[in-house]
Amino acid sequence: MNSGILARGERTSPLAFWLGAIAVTVGVALHLPMFFESASMGYMMAGMPMDWGMIIGMGLIVAGCAAAAYGLLPKAAQDLQPASPEDLLLPEGEAQDQLTPAHWHLMLTLTFALIIDTMKPASLGFVVPGMAKEYNISRATVALLPFFALFGTTVGSLGWGFLADRLGRRAAILLAAIMFIGTAICGAMPSFYWNLFMCFLMGAAAGGMMPITFTLLAELVPTRHRGWFLVALGGFGLSAGYLGASTAAALLEPHFGWRIMWFLGLPTGILLILLNGFIPESPKFLMLRGRTQEALAIMRRFKAHLAIQQWSCALGVEETGAADTSSLFKRPFAGISASVNLAALAWSLVNFGLVLWLPADLRARGFDVQASDALLAQSSLAALPTAALTAWLYAQWSTKWTVVLLGLVTAGGLAGVSLMGTGVFGDNPLPLIAILLVGSNGLIAALLPYTAEIYPLMVRGRGTGFVAGSSKIGGMAGQILALAGVVPGLTAAALVLTAPMVAAAGMIARFGPETRERSLDEVDCQRPTEVNLG
Repeated sequence: MNSGILARGERTSPLAFWLGAIAVTVGVALHLPMFFESASMGYMMAGMPMDWGMIIGMGLIVAGCAAAAYGLLPKAAQDLQPASPEDLLLPEGEAQDQLTPAHWHLMLTLTFALIIDTMKPASLGFVVPGMAKEYNISRATVALLPFFALFGTTVGSLGWGFLADRLGRRAAILLAAIMFIGTAICGAMPSFYWNLFMCFLMGAAAGGMMPITFTLLAELVPTRHRGWFLVALGGFGLSAGYLGASTAAALLEPHFGWRIMWFLGLPTGILLILLNGFIPESPKFLMLRGRTQEALAIMRRFKAHLAIQQWSCALGVEETGAADTSSLFKRPFAGISASVNLAALAWSLVNFGLVLWLPADLRARGFDVQASDALLAQSSLAALPTAALTAWLYAQWSTKWTVVLLGLVTAGGLAGVSLMGTGVFGDNPLPLIAILLVGSNGLIAALLPYTAEIYPLMVRGRGTGFVAGSSKIGGMAGQILALAGVVPGLTAAALVLTAPMVAAAGMIARFGPETRERSLDEVDCQRPTEVNLG
């Protein structure tokens, strides 16, 4: 068995992928000499003309990404035959409903992928001050950078979800890793506007990693472990990503300037590519593409269980229209799609808007810089156990009602924050802010895993991608308000956001299915008219 990217018959051209990966790596490396030449100027490159090495390097990156994408294309569908139920039987006693070493290797690899995925946007806060100083631009102008990054992540979430359903989960992850490497040249851009363009591409590469990883894991992890496994991955991956960005900034930025934060995409992306052997394709995706032997090899490696009696109906899913993206917003998926996307949108407005405005509001209320930062740090510390608690509730109690509960906790925190300064809860806002952060952190930790479990196989990547995109749109709205100089008062903003958060929780309670200990074989085999949303 060979689960690596060179598996025979798996791709149109494995050689094209590896040549593309090498071309992208060399292209980024050709930008390094000019960066190191700027050491005498404090690694400031603003206004420096691009040398021929950089120009050739950019060409290699474009060509390399195209070659890698070609190398990841699956076989033409007309050359393959769908699997029959008899083809999918594993030897007696081989299938197990338990975690294997292969699951833990995959967990660690995808956690690393999420860490470097999170580090990209998390680095924005560390590069913006140095960038504004080097390019001598205003705060309003430099605010374009996070806007373009968030715009890229929104587009990426939607685009990568589509690619995951068409090319495969594994192929989408590897192509995103190639783009991680290529966008490292943000660190050598002599113009601010070149940085905007590259930051958009960086966001596009990062935007799809999270929904794809949840989609892949949901299809590989045994049913009774799936819930806590997915929530733990999201919670730890996000937390470690922010920690990694802050640690790298503290260790490297004083010596190499803000640009070094972007160049970290080179070694981390290469490492993710080299770990590709631990990332399998979804067996169900392979079987629907007629790649039966590859699917069986992965099922044996993960000791995967498949409901053979149910799987035969899934072979015709694509013909029912369930593979059409528009089916996400038609009956019977319309209600649940609206619910989870509204929850993601409301969360993004809280996380990228209200939470970012908290420091300024606290200082306006009389807290000095040190006191306000300490207050937010204490609130964040109080919210740290949220991932573990969320994973426990999600796995042991209920998936649906855990999401509803966390939505209501977030709404309660918003209502409490809107009353800050009224004296209703005293003069210490710490409990109110902690409740808001606990609810908010828990909600996003559970929402994407839940989304990956409610859609059938053929649209699972797109459904999860749409929700991931919705979770970024609020950030774009917040940046637009910042650019326009219109930042609403914290009290009014918290009060306004309470309504959509409560509405989202209520809609999930009404339309959301319970997925705890529910086999995805059952979900994947249901046609659109048969889906049980109760």
